Amino acid sequence: MKLSLGPLQYFWPRERTLAFYREAAQWPLDIVYLGETVCSKRRELGTQDWLALAAELAESGKQIVLSSLALIEAESELSTLQRLVDQGQGWIEANDLSAVQLCRLRGVPFVAGPTLNVYNHRALAMLVEDGLRRWVPGVEQGKVLLRELRAAMQAEGRTMPELEVIAFGRLPLAYSARCFTARALDVAKDQCGFRCIAYPDGMPLASREGRPFLRINGIQIQGEEITDLGPELPALRELGVDVLRLYPQADGTAEAVAHFDLARRSPTPPPRIGTRNGYWHGEPGMPVEAP
Repeated sequence: MKLSLGPLQYFWPRERTLAFYREAAQWPLDIVYLGETVCSKRRELGTQDWLALAAELAESGKQIVLSSLALIEAESELSTLQRLVDQGQGWIEANDLSAVQLCRLRGVPFVAGPTLNVYNHRALAMLVEDGLRRWVPGVEQGKVLLRELRAAMQAEGRTMPELEVIAFGRLPLAYSARCFTARALDVAKDQCGFRCIAYPDGMPLASREGRPFLRINGIQIQGEEITDLGPELPALRELGVDVLRLYPQADGTAEAVAHFDLARRSPTPPPRIGTRNGYWHGEPGMPVEAP
């Protein structure tokens, strides 16, 4: 079972980002995803910077995958996506169907990111024909659906792509053309001043009762909890999961990688270092407390 470092979901200063990934080059990871997936205005690192970092990290022997935006809203963003697909350095994580189309036209292998919304085996089979090599299911797609989908693919004699499951990190729940961070700070989206750089793990949002509830991250909303599927490793293996995705956090990412590296080599499941992911078990994403 492989370990991947998912794309950085937050907006960090340039030097912090570069230092993080140069440290990650020494971690026991098999795959590293690089690139901006949330907001194209986050330009501490430009396209050429990400490509240079990809070339640098590839020397560590890890597979490097360049990730695309989840929500493409402008021609300039489509042009950036075209440069990523044309760069010729490897696979693309397609988080939007525009990326799927460009990869298909150019014959570039791609990973279907969790925002592509693949819910049945026929859609998955079509993507495989287009060049899909690895699939990251959406956050709400639990073990029952994945088991049924795999069985349906096998029943029709179709090739199942590699299966990558989000095993650690805050779950990306929703995206919007509006910027939640700008709205929360009462500024216009086009004059946001890049305020989200002040929140390296997203802006906490509590319920009216004061309970931690969500994280605001630009145009993205995340769950508050850092979910952890470590104790479910036996079930993940039985389901045929190939890759465990660990999302970068402002603190403790190196420790999380070491924890999962030990767990994947151990015959016994590890203790949980985050919170239980209800979605994986077909339950609410977080427990509902009685009023």
